Amino acid sequence: MDWLGPEEWQAVALSLRVSLWATLLSLPPGIFVAYALARWRFPGRQVLNGLVHLPLILPPVVTGYLLLLTFGTQGPVGGPLRDLGIVFAFRWTGAALAAGVMAFPLMVRAIRLSIEAVDPRLEQAAATLGASGPWVFATVTLPLILPGVVVGAILAFAKAMGEFGATITFVSNIPGQTQTLPSAIYAFLQVPGGEASALRLVVVSIAIAMTALLLSEVLATRIARRVRGA
Repeated sequence: MDWLGPEEWQAVALSLRVSLWATLLSLPPGIFVAYALARWRFPGRQVLNGLVHLPLILPPVVTGYLLLLTFGTQGPVGGPLRDLGIVFAFRWTGAALAAGVMAFPLMVRAIRLSIEAVDPRLEQAAATLGASGPWVFATVTLPLILPGVVVGAILAFAKAMGEFGATITFVSNIPGQTQTLPSAIYAFLQVPGGEASALRLVVVSIAIAMTALLLSEVLATRIARRVRGA
């Protein structure tokens, strides 16, 4: 277990913590937005779709700067939250927020494709039997889209693990507080003799990313088989 030094383990642990919270907190709104885009027709639908996918198009540094303007201690959202004792800027919670924003489009897209693959007549049939909208979603739609939800969550987790630009812009690169895996790799490459530490963290990053991708495939396949068997 001495392969990684204390500072390297610290970056790995913080990245796992940030990515886990980013994924868990993004999942409920991700499912809601994906369902709205897949099933509902409303004014501004295309605007919402554009906003959801904007982090994929914008440079990550721009996204991080916008988060800093909005959720910084002097921002329109960050200011009132600061008065309540909630601070995102230059905290690990801000890293989780930035990672969640950057991973959100991948999550929404995976879940939306799963919802669009569900035959709407199944939902309509349940509704005609007197089931309410939320009950139809919980008993019919959700079980059918579960593979997509799992895939979306795991892909979002992997994306959050690799997030760098928005995170370092919003919360900087503070060892032990906001220094995630990508930030630590960047920091090690800036100091003489840090190449070995950076390489070890690169190997860890690749291992985590590949594990997440393989796990998403395996879980999605197993859940899909159970759904079809049901």
